[in-house]
Amino acid sequence: MSLAIGAPAPTFTLPDTDGIPTPLHDPDSAATVVVFTCNHCPYARAWHDRLQAVARDYLPRGVHVLQINSNDAERYPRDSPAAMAARVNAGEFAGPYLLDSSQQVARAWGAAVTPDVYVLDAHGQLVYHGAPDADYHDESLAAEWLREALDDVLAQRPVARTETQPVGCSIKWLS
Repeated sequence: MSLAIGAPAPTFTLPDTDGIPTPLHDPDSAATVVVFTCNHCPYARAWHDRLQAVARDYLPRGVHVLQINSNDAERYPRDSPAAMAARVNAGEFAGPYLLDSSQQVARAWGAAVTPDVYVLDAHGQLVYHGAPDADYHDESLAAEWLREALDDVLAQRPVARTETQPVGCSIKWLS
């Protein structure tokens, strides 16, 4: 079961690809985006550049973007820590790429697919959950649903579109 809009997000600290513990909360953030993603899923790959653009575009506005891989790396080697690090080292990520090897964070958040996008306000409450935009094939959409939610949070107004249907590959749960 996924988090309810308005609910406080479960906190976590996960290692990035260098093993550095990275917490959910950054006290200086005006908003936080959490994206459950991975290396191999065609949906995650299709939306990847749009999500990195959001991370770059909103960083100067105080938005903290965390991307989390919760997939079973033994069954899906393309999602291994080494494969994650290779992508980060190649400059493919505009922010931390975190490993949820126990899958406890994905379960606590109710994440189901990659990508599964969550937006938190400055108080750590969920204000948007869903897909980045309406069509993973259409790059011109530029993660517009995610951007709309962030613009509402940053303008301190209620988020107009709080939920959309996440679309993607299922998270690959441990056996």
